[in-house]
Amino acid sequence: MTPTTLLWLVTGCLMLQPLSTDLYLATLPGMAADFGVTASAVQNTLSLFVIGFGTAQLVSGPLSDRFGRRPVMIGGVALYLASSIACAIAPSLFWLVAARFAQAIGCCTGVVVARAVIRDAFPPTEGGRMLAKASSLLAIAPILGPILGGYLQLAYGWRAAFVALALAGLVVWIAALTQMRESNTQPDSEALRPARLFRSYLEVSRSPAFWAFALPGTLSYASIFAFISGTPFILIRVLGVPPQQYGFWFAAGVIGYLCGAMLCRRLIPRVGLQRALRLGTWIALAGGLLFVALTFAGLAMPATVILAQFLVMGAHGINFPSAQAGSLAPFPEKAGAAAGLFGFISMLGAFVTGIWVAGSHDGTVLPLASIAAAVAILLFVSARLFPHAGRST
Repeated sequence: MTPTTLLWLVTGCLMLQPLSTDLYLATLPGMAADFGVTASAVQNTLSLFVIGFGTAQLVSGPLSDRFGRRPVMIGGVALYLASSIACAIAPSLFWLVAARFAQAIGCCTGVVVARAVIRDAFPPTEGGRMLAKASSLLAIAPILGPILGGYLQLAYGWRAAFVALALAGLVVWIAALTQMRESNTQPDSEALRPARLFRSYLEVSRSPAFWAFALPGTLSYASIFAFISGTPFILIRVLGVPPQQYGFWFAAGVIGYLCGAMLCRRLIPRVGLQRALRLGTWIALAGGLLFVALTFAGLAMPATVILAQFLVMGAHGINFPSAQAGSLAPFPEKAGAAAGLFGFISMLGAFVTGIWVAGSHDGTVLPLASIAAAVAILLFVSARLFPHAGRST
């Protein structure tokens, strides 16, 4: 594949994740009313997606090490397409949650394989730049997704969001089927043996160089997931934003991610992955502390929430490409396993954060602000726990 073809294919795969979590956010209050359940109940459609996404990565990565990137990606995106259709026709919340779990497995397969393909094709620094380019392009999804979701909810109801996700999955599946070429030139026939799999994950997990990037990457994703899971109810139910306007407010915050990803593309070649990551954690810390300070000052309003989200997502645009590339760099022969473990840990952090946010609703902005500040502090500290491990990147 040419670099341009690879860039667009990787972007399409990575884009399925934010679309799957962001496009239907404005529909959550309406979904709760339709099924006659509480806000925390419908948030299970988000939490179970995260669990499925995280756990499946432990298998998806090694599968691509064993059988090659192309067949695993094509199969995973096909599952995503089928389960998106199942979500759209779900007759009950239980059905919807189960279909979302299956959708997450297909989605994560595309994302993990895309990361592994980048590691196959590029050295760490160039791989980081390629992921930053993809991140700046995929920012279109969380910017436009909630806006589209809000209008689909207004015009057709919450099921229309999953029809849109099915169409997105169809486009990516056709692209993978027709354009993708195999990048794993040396498949590992032992990659799926339990003992070998255990040793691979053990080797990766014992590496300080892995944790130097994986831990901040996990907490960075947790920091934005607090806003992804918390803002639909905070903005719509607490602060009175109309559902059709929610997408515009959310998109204003996501523009920060686009700015951060564009900045990351310039930072990495100049200062390296580790310094770029440290700069991003400073920005995240500023966003989290500003949010809780303004809330305590009695300035809890939509603009306050979105300003904090802009800073935190801008930091994530720097942090996550750096963390992905840095965590895989020491493992050229185990890129699939390293990508899978990185993804599992990231999703575990997001799941815990989502449960934390869902259980903290009290009709005010303060719980979300406090969680955002706490995660930002942990993120800042985590990027400094292994000062020597990431120097080579």
